[in-house]
Amino acid sequence: MQSRLSAAELRAAADAVVIALACAGDDQAFTEIVRRRHARVRRFMYRLCRRAALGDDLAQQVFLTAWRSVHQLRSAAAFDGWLKRIMITTWLEEVRRDKLEFAREPEEADFGAHRETTAERMDLDAALARLPAPARLCVVLAYDEGLSHPEIAAHTGLPVGTVKSHISRGAARLRELLAEYEGV
Repeated sequence: MQSRLSAAELRAAADAVVIALACAGDDQAFTEIVRRRHARVRRFMYRLCRRAALGDDLAQQVFLTAWRSVHQLRSAAAFDGWLKRIMITTWLEEVRRDKLEFAREPEEADFGAHRETTAERMDLDAALARLPAPARLCVVLAYDEGLSHPEIAAHTGLPVGTVKSHISRGAARLRELLAEYEGV
């Protein structure tokens, strides 16, 4: 469907407007959603798999899945939670297929602005990779995505107690692995 708004108007429009247009079948609005969310989705996937190419592939799969089913979304306000669920499901499907072979050292990936220095990010990514996949997912969802334990349980299908255990043990292991940094 041809966009009702120009590219400049879409870039300036509020998320709710862009999402509503995408739900109504506006392909340019969905492209704008991808532009706005791509770095976040890619960073999330990279944090879990530590491989830039695989992170890109998984991010692309997330957006392909979203594009195929965005018309089913009932509320623009629910978009971010819905997209997060697709991200988690995509990761869990990749883990279930047992296709993950991690490199010893994380690959460099360009995600735009970073809170950590490159060395800190690489060390954190290497430490995250040493966690079991379920613990890594729970830790990333808690600390990178800011989800509560019940939200993580709802998204992953894990019991809340298991989520708490994964986060507690995962965070303790990360503190141990990253102890050489001041303030950790």
